[in-house]
Amino acid sequence: MKKLIQILKNKYLLAIVFFAVWLTFFDRYDLITQSEFRNELNDLRNERKYYLQEINKNNEIMNALKNDSVALEKFAREKYLMKKENEDIFVIENLNDTLNEQNPE
Repeated sequence: MKKLIQILKNKYLLAIVFFAVWLTFFDRYDLITQSEFRNELNDLRNERKYYLQEINKNNEIMNALKNDSVALEKFAREKYLMKKENEDIFVIENLNDTLNEQNPE
């Protein structure tokens, strides 16, 4: 008991403990905030990776469209429903896609 009282009277130890508790729970950048920042940083890195992959994929598509007239014609027909003279276009939608758009789960 006497030893405990001596330890509690040590002002340096009390200051260190107070400082550690303050930094852990009450500071502006406490452990919880640091964890949230780390999670946000990981999310942003994943988004960056996704968007870089999408940019690369779109660049490949653009290069194919610039260099290949057949690919350009196919792209124009599929995306913008363009057609040649005296040609009719029939748009066939997948029934599952239509049902999913109407009733999202």
